[in-house]
Amino acid sequence: MGMSTHVVGFQPPDAEWKQMERVWVACVEAEVPIPVEVDRFFGGEDPTEGGREIDISAAVTEYGAEGRSGFEVELAKLPRKCKTLRFYNAW
Repeated sequence: MGMSTHVVGFQPPDAEWKQMERVWVACVEAEVPIPVEVDRFFGGEDPTEGGREIDISAAVTEYGAEGRSGFEVELAKLPRKCKTLRFYNAW
C-alpha cells in the first residue's frame, strides 16, 4: 500500500455556509434526511468549522526533480475565496 499526497483549499464559513449548516443541524436533530442541495454543498461530509473545501486544481501542479516529488501551488491562480491550503498524506 502506497502513500499519496494531496493539496486542498478551503473557503471559510460565510453567510451561505452558516445557513446550510443550520439546515444540516436541524435535519440531524429531527432525524430526517439531509436535502440533496445541502449534502452537495458540504461534499457529502459533515460540516466542519474550517469552512468548505473548494476546487483549486487550476492552481496546483505536480512537481518532480532530482529525486524529489511534490506539488507547486501558483498563488495567483487560487480562487479569491480560498483562504486556507491543507496538505495531507493518505495511505
